[in-house]
This record gives sequence, C-alpha cells and structure tokens, in this order.
Amino acid sequence: MSRNPLFVLVVLFAAILASAAQVTRLDPALLGKATAGDAQSQFLVGQAYAQGRGVAADAIQAAAWFQKSAEQGHMQAQFELGALFHAGQGVTQDDVQAAAWFRRAADQGLAAAQVQLGLLYDHGEGVPQDFSQAAAWYRKAALQNSAEAQYNLATLFANGEGVPQDYSQAADLYRRAAGQGLASAQFNLALLYDNGQGVDRDYAQAAQWYQKSAEQGLPRAQFNLGSMYAGGQGVPVNFVEAYYWLDLAASTWNGARQQQALDARNQVAARLSPDDLAKAQERATKWLAAHQK
Repeated sequence: MSRNPLFVLVVLFAAILASAAQVTRLDPALLGKATAGDAQSQFLVGQAYAQGRGVAADAIQAAAWFQKSAEQGHMQAQFELGALFHAGQGVTQDDVQAAAWFRRAADQGLAAAQVQLGLLYDHGEGVPQDFSQAAAWYRKAALQNSAEAQYNLATLFANGEGVPQDYSQAADLYRRAAGQGLASAQFNLALLYDNGQGVDRDYAQAAQWYQKSAEQGLPRAQFNLGSMYAGGQGVPVNFVEAYYWLDLAASTWNGARQQQALDARNQVAARLSPDDLAKAQERATKWLAAHQK
C-alpha cells in the first residue's frame, strides 16, 4: 500500500500584481503592532501577504513576516515558513530549512507540522529517510485525530516500515481516517476487507467502503466497486451499476489502468440492453460534469 504523495498544506498564492500603484489596505494598526514586534500580528501580516488579503499577494513579504513571527516561537508561523521552504515560495527551496521549522512547530504540538515532519522522514527529504521517525511523528499527530497522520501511520503498519507489520493496527487506523472522510483511507480499508487482512474477509463491508471512496472520485475504488457489481461480490449483480462505476474509472484513470477499466466496462456493456446502457452512460456523464470542473 502506498502513502499519500508528499504534500504540504501551504496557503495558495495569487499572482503578484504588476502595477506599483496597487493600493495597500492592510490595517495600519495591525501593521504597526507587527512592526513593533508582536508575534501574532506579524503572523497575521504574513497571512495577508500570502493570501492577498488587503494587499497584493507577495510570497517574499509573506515569508519575511512569517520568519519574524516564527523566530519568536509562534508555531503557526513556524509551520507556514516550513511550508514555504518546502515549496520554494518566497524563499529558496530548502528541505533542510523546512524540516527545521516543521520540527519547531511539531515540538510545540502542532499536528499539521508533525504530519509534515513525518512525511519528510518518510521520503528522506531534508532529513535522512527514517521510517521509525516518520512513524513516531505520525503517531503524535494521529493522537490528535489527524486523518492524514492516521492514514500514513496505517500504511507504515501495512507495509511493515518503521513498525512491525500489523494489518490489524493498519485496519484500525484506516478506519479512523476513513470515518473522517479520507477517500484513500476508505479505499485501503475496503481493500483489507476485500482481502481479509487484519479483519475478517467481508465483501459487503469492502463494497460499502469502496463506494464511499468511489463517490469522492477515486478511480481505484470506482473500478473495484464496478467489478464487485459485475461479479456479485458483497452486492447483488447489477450490470447498470457495474457499467456506471467502470465508466467513471475509465474516464479518470490514465495509462494501462485506463485500458483495464475500458476493457472491463466494455465487457459489462455487452450484457446491457440499449436502454440500460443509455441510462448508465447518462449517469456517468452527469457525474463527470458535476465533478470535473
């Protein structure tokens, strides 16, 4: 089982406006407090520049203000600064610096920073790759109910990386993250039920979790759910439902997986009447129109 790709919860930066005549609407009182050294105000000014609220978005200014605040121990500023170093926005990309700032925020208990520090150890970015350290930081964030941390820790247990392989622990953690709506956790929990790993094999449970993940657009879940409807595993045989989910998977997957979904979908299509095929195609078209904007 694979972990989520490394990503950082960085605020989105708007394009910096070219005009030097951009009117600054930043609260003068806030700017005054920030200039005087108030850490919370410095953080808020950094956020304003990062998000383009009241001023033109400016990643360099955001980084400068976050750093002033971070150096005074403001954990959210430390996290945002780490995110900027990781992304190379407003500062030179530097995962060593990112890890250092994430660590300072993580040591103060910020779950988002603990997740990101865990990911850096997981992937060996800015720090030596160390699955045990990754697991330790994920665990801290998981105890704070971070769905991403629960998912990533579960995957370490499933793969036996940094912790002893334990599908039962993996299932428990995936279930916690799945209950919070994380599509990848819902899929992996379904997979464990499908294969009987860490839980009793239960195709009905697998189908239910695949469906929750499929409804969020995960192609792997759509393909597996469509296959279950085609084969009557955990759900009654229903070729309309099978075609619908396999068509969605074929529409969103790429490469060899897409061809696999197309082949499965076409096999199901041969079992449908023209009317049923048209209904399934119409449903899939509506779903794609609503979810691919």
